[in-house]
Amino acid sequence: MTFPWLTFLGLVPLIGAAVLCLPVKQIARGVGMVFALATVAVGIGVTVLSVGGADLAERAPWIPAFGAWWALDLDGMSLVMVLLTVVLVPVVLLAEWRLPGRGRWTPQAFVALVLALESMSVFVFLAQDVLLFYLFFEATLIPMYFLIGGFGGPRRSYAAVKFLLFSLAGGLVMLASVIGLYATSVQLTGTPTYLLDELMKLQIDPTLARWLMLGFLFAFVVKAPMVPVHTWLPTAAEEATPGTSVLLVGVLDKIGTFGMIKFCLWLFPEASTWIAPAMVVLALISILYGAVAAIGSKNLLRLVAYTSISHFGFMVLGIYTFTSTGISGSIFYMVNHGFSTAALFLVIGFLISRRGSAVVTDFGGVQKVAPVLTGVFLMAGLSGLALPGMSSFVSEFMVLAGSWSRQPGVAAVAVIGTVLAAVYILRMYQRTMTGPVTDDVARTFTTDATAREKWVAAPVLAVILLLGFVPNLALTVIEPVAQTTMSHVGVTDPVAPLGEEAK
Repeated sequence: MTFPWLTFLGLVPLIGAAVLCLPVKQIARGVGMVFALATVAVGIGVTVLSVGGADLAERAPWIPAFGAWWALDLDGMSLVMVLLTVVLVPVVLLAEWRLPGRGRWTPQAFVALVLALESMSVFVFLAQDVLLFYLFFEATLIPMYFLIGGFGGPRRSYAAVKFLLFSLAGGLVMLASVIGLYATSVQLTGTPTYLLDELMKLQIDPTLARWLMLGFLFAFVVKAPMVPVHTWLPTAAEEATPGTSVLLVGVLDKIGTFGMIKFCLWLFPEASTWIAPAMVVLALISILYGAVAAIGSKNLLRLVAYTSISHFGFMVLGIYTFTSTGISGSIFYMVNHGFSTAALFLVIGFLISRRGSAVVTDFGGVQKVAPVLTGVFLMAGLSGLALPGMSSFVSEFMVLAGSWSRQPGVAAVAVIGTVLAAVYILRMYQRTMTGPVTDDVARTFTTDATAREKWVAAPVLAVILLLGFVPNLALTVIEPVAQTTMSHVGVTDPVAPLGEEAK
């Protein structure tokens, strides 16, 4: 390809953000939506080209003294994450269409920050140069910090600073490993390089490789987030607007699990197998802790944040049990969790806009006064607990099946998380939607779902159902990445005794 399609894909929303720096206050939301939908169109075009076999890779010298390149490419994992990003952004803009301003934090600023965040996220998923990835990884923090701190709730400043400090801590540790890779490439080849495919060829000393891998892994564990460095997420989700939380949990946090596969397993295969037992333990702790904390949560937004910690535990478990089924399930889980969590955050946002509260006990009997909203809430919740027929069921089953084939005991413990998921989702639904209509709900729920809210929910729920019944739409492009990862790590899928005898 002579035209730089991948660069263009990342630049479209960034151009939109730049346009919104102009005095276009009256049409800001419309301008933002045009650029968001244009990005969707380009994303679909790139998908068609990629699936059709076109070579979209871009590579040009960037900082020769550092061995850094402007290198972008699209594999199956990058493709599904980019599509997740570009689809969720116009949904978020529509959901927050009536977001009120607060001083200098105008709706125009919100839309510009969302588009800037989209651009940085797309480049993160496309980067094939470690330094380029790191810079965009850190750049995503800037618009998200202002989205939380400028448009959030009463404790928005505290939540934004907490998010930033945790993220910067992870990024600074990763920076040490990024610098270490530069020195290692010079030592082993005489020429610095940050290209991913060149670094994968280096024969790095095992002890050094473990230290370098830990630097990357720490940043990704914070980003994911996993216990015990998870505490920033419930605070951020509670204070941010629902749309901001969708982008934070649905897109940005996926960089953590995405990076574990692409930069830990691919660059440091031996070190990744060495750390795998500890990561499996952390994954199980996150699964169970997140689920129990969700059951005890009194705030709907915090509850969804804790469910996400549990779900990220499943993703990490699928990665570090090293089976092609588990890794495929983990990548698919990233996509499905993005949509199911988006549905939950957005419908909870609609409920909060009416009731003026996110406290569970402030609701009751909503199904009698807003049956459509209740139906959307139920479908989003059922996706969150991985009901068969929903896309999340396929990915969660794949993670558990892959884990069982390698470590049955680990999978058995993880299954407890699926049981607890039913508890926290159904308990949340029962306490908010069923029972007698409270006086406050009757007073504040004067309308059911509006046309705009239906347009917000419809595409998200449609994707959840479509991928639930036709998962091969995504798995066809995901599974080759899982096979490649298994090859990089140097492990094979476990073979049953009967299969060995037949062989």
